[in-house]
Amino acid sequence: MGCLSIGWLESILIDIVIIVAVVAIIRLFLPWFFSQVGLGDGGIILRVINIIVWAIVVIFVIIIVFSLLSCLVGGAGPIHLFPR
Repeated sequence: MGCLSIGWLESILIDIVIIVAVVAIIRLFLPWFFSQVGLGDGGIILRVINIIVWAIVVIFVIIIVFSLLSCLVGGAGPIHLFPR
């Protein structure tokens, strides 16, 4: 699959949807989990996990941006976050 093709764009969009879905599931699941364990609402632990999750999302965004830049400059080709 070449750079800046329809297939590449489809792959990137699917990767973005997967990342957003995983983040949404984690954000929904963690408060319930902490209440079941007996930690109340989770407080500071939930905030720390939220920061870590968003840091991972930003890393994925940086990978996507540099993949796009390498395609534009004629580098090694696209990087796939979730190989198919």
